[in-house]
Amino acid sequence: MAAGSAKRRPLGGTPGIVSIALPAAAFAWFCLLIPQVANGPLFWSVEWVPSLGVEIGLWIDGLSLLFALLITGIGTLVALYSSAYLGGDDHYTRFVCYLLAFMVGMLGLVLSDNLLALFVFWEVTTISSYLLIGYKADDPASRRNALQALVVTGTGGLAFLAGIVLIGAAGGGFQISQLPDLSEHVLYPAILVLVLAGAFTKSAQVPFHFWLPNAMAAPTPVSAYLHSATMVKGGVYLMARLNPSLGNSEAWTIALCAFGGVTAVFASIMALKQTDIKQVLAWTTLMALGTLTLFIGAGTEAAIKGMVVFLLVHALYKAALFMVAGLIDHGTGTRDANVLSGLMKAMPITFIAAIVAGASMAGLPPLFGFLGKEYLYDAALEQDVLSRGGVLWVAGCAFAASALMVAAAGIVAWRPFVGPKAETPVKPHEGPWGMWIGPLILAALGVAFGVIPSLSTIVLEPAATAVMGAPVPVELKLWAGVTPALILSLITFATGFLLYWKHRAIRRGLGRLRDRADPAWDGIMDGVAGGSKWLAKTVQAGSLRTYIFITFLTLAAVLLTTIWRTGALPSAPPLDDLRLKHWSILIFITAGAAVAAVTNSRMTAIAALGTVGVGVALVFIIFGAPDVAITQLLIEVLQVVLVAVAMLKLPHMKPDVVSRIRGWDLILALSIGAMTTVVMLMVMTTPLDLRITQFFEATSAPIAHGRNIVNVILVDFRALDTFGEIAVVAIAALGAYALLRGTRRNT
Repeated sequence: MAAGSAKRRPLGGTPGIVSIALPAAAFAWFCLLIPQVANGPLFWSVEWVPSLGVEIGLWIDGLSLLFALLITGIGTLVALYSSAYLGGDDHYTRFVCYLLAFMVGMLGLVLSDNLLALFVFWEVTTISSYLLIGYKADDPASRRNALQALVVTGTGGLAFLAGIVLIGAAGGGFQISQLPDLSEHVLYPAILVLVLAGAFTKSAQVPFHFWLPNAMAAPTPVSAYLHSATMVKGGVYLMARLNPSLGNSEAWTIALCAFGGVTAVFASIMALKQTDIKQVLAWTTLMALGTLTLFIGAGTEAAIKGMVVFLLVHALYKAALFMVAGLIDHGTGTRDANVLSGLMKAMPITFIAAIVAGASMAGLPPLFGFLGKEYLYDAALEQDVLSRGGVLWVAGCAFAASALMVAAAGIVAWRPFVGPKAETPVKPHEGPWGMWIGPLILAALGVAFGVIPSLSTIVLEPAATAVMGAPVPVELKLWAGVTPALILSLITFATGFLLYWKHRAIRRGLGRLRDRADPAWDGIMDGVAGGSKWLAKTVQAGSLRTYIFITFLTLAAVLLTTIWRTGALPSAPPLDDLRLKHWSILIFITAGAAVAAVTNSRMTAIAALGTVGVGVALVFIIFGAPDVAITQLLIEVLQVVLVAVAMLKLPHMKPDVVSRIRGWDLILALSIGAMTTVVMLMVMTTPLDLRITQFFEATSAPIAHGRNIVNVILVDFRALDTFGEIAVVAIAALGAYALLRGTRRNT
């Protein structure tokens, strides 16, 4: 599905123009907000669920604005790139719909001031990314990897939802801008675990990292967008956004520093092992995500400034390099770093974009990446990150990841273009302008922000302030003198160049290094599938009696648990007030139940159950509910007649089966009867809360204009519930009718 389709249309036709124009207009609007946000956050809100105090609020501060600019700005370039890369594809319109949905989901995620609304958009990104990763639906690998991303991030999303509920309980609401410091709250440990589960799965921290490299099954434009500005940064955004509320604890610092550091170093090593340049870029994205998490966890002012700067640095060079990877694939027919060589003359524009973006990735001056790395090293060398051991951990992880990043940049941006010309599946050629203009623009921004750092501080300073929860000045300087950070940078360059020089030998040495997480995922899914088959075979046995038995067995377990947890058994009710009519009805109902239990005839059992229903109707009459009694009688008569007609279509029960199952049925029935009686007695001894009763008594006539409270409740107050019950009964009746028709035809 590369750019050479026979159905090429300028800018992808109408779908492509729409996909470019919408994010471009949004980007322009967000640019107009930069001066306003520099002076303070902006708020807009609309009531969503007033009864729950839920609003859809837009909160545009420095952090959300920075993300919005990345989402719409890079989104515009990705859409333009896609129009050339996929514009002639038969399913391009569908792709545009997925891409725009993804974009809207990310914008909603970063602009929402309400955690519940944020979660809705969080799941929009999960679903839309699933559709984008699995865009090549005829490819089994695409379907498998899309499902993997959906399950991993979706499961984390459920944990995040539980964390949102606890945050609402602990913080007194769901408005992010109004959340207090929760680090001392009794619910904080549970909130921390649940929120980080959602953030770590979304941003692919070890051990949830494996889905991200596999997401490379998506088309290259999706990879460029997902890795630079959108979904994988969603978890980073969540951690940064909640840092003022959750970040004031040692547990937060330890968790983020540990997971972030391990992810950064492990991913950098795995990047050096790859030969597919898209896979190299995917693993370096994991490195960047780990680094961002590491410095959010460090939490100092310098660490937050370094994190924000590196966030922008990574977005610019990573989107550019993924587009370069697509250009190389389009122009040569391969992405194998062992094959690619000598492309500089055949693809000069791509080479310029690649070498500039790659230099920023390596952190070379005067690129913006150099400033980002310097800020990270300044923060890592601070003395107030937990302890001296914490400083060594943060600085060590940052150094190892940065040195390996230099080597990875060489593999992606240098090696394919220099050296002797190699044989490739397609004769090397430059791509169309729509594919190379985006990487050039992003590479040029990397140069501009490096040479003139003040261009970026207008958005970086408000972003750092938002993450820190207090004013944070950001002053970027290309030359700050000979500092420990500069010395460490020089050591990083030397180490990185050495690693690149020996990267083939290192790759061979890493041959035995395997990422066990992905095979473990397959094992887990195989276990789930096997367990599901066993459970379905056990529970869905094809026997109605088995289904009913399991249902009532579950009910018995629930009742027993309820009685056990309450601790106190009710006393037996007095029997002095029972009269002859009460005893007569009791005997009548008991006799009907006994006959239904012992008979081998379905018809007799149905008739006996009908007498039980009549006895219940008599109870209603005695206690002054004649309308309910009439309804009960009508239902019982109708039920007996209809079921009796249906029974004529069913085969007779075998006597040996009947005798074999009676014992367990008796035990289960007596257990449920006894426990239900106990629960009812417990309810009767509990003081009755009449507030709902009083509400219906007071409002039935003036509001619903009805004096029969039961009818008013069913028809007015619970109209939707009643409609749903009618629909269920109708569907059940249709199903029964279909079964009986099938039975009649088979007999």
